[in-house]
Amino acid sequence: MDYLLKTEPSTYSFADLQREKTTVWDGVSNPVALKNLRNMKPGERLVIYHTGDEKSAVGMATVVSVDASDEKNPRVTIRAGSAIAKPVTLTEAKANKFFAESPLVRQGRLSVVPLNETQYRFLTRG
Repeated sequence: MDYLLKTEPSTYSFADLQREKTTVWDGVSNPVALKNLRNMKPGERLVIYHTGDEKSAVGMATVVSVDASDEKNPRVTIRAGSAIAKPVTLTEAKANKFFAESPLVRQGRLSVVPLNETQYRFLTRG
């Protein structure tokens, strides 16, 4: 499984992640998003998505480790990957049939969204 992680760029941007190289993804409180974090496995691919005015997939990352021993505060360490050359907007995703049933468009407030292979490739232009 691959995932999309939403972040407000004024709080923590993809550029911040690239500068730090790795970080623990935290600040998640939604029960569904927490479950998605707990289900992550090392090596899984991530898409970093900027919320707010940008509303677009901007970069890639990888899950390094998952400590789900604290159910309410799983510690998922991620490593920065490369930027997406041409960021994919939410409008572009909504217009694509592959996202018709995706929580990305159906549950706009969900901050950790599972992606299938086709969705991941579309967002990363892969």
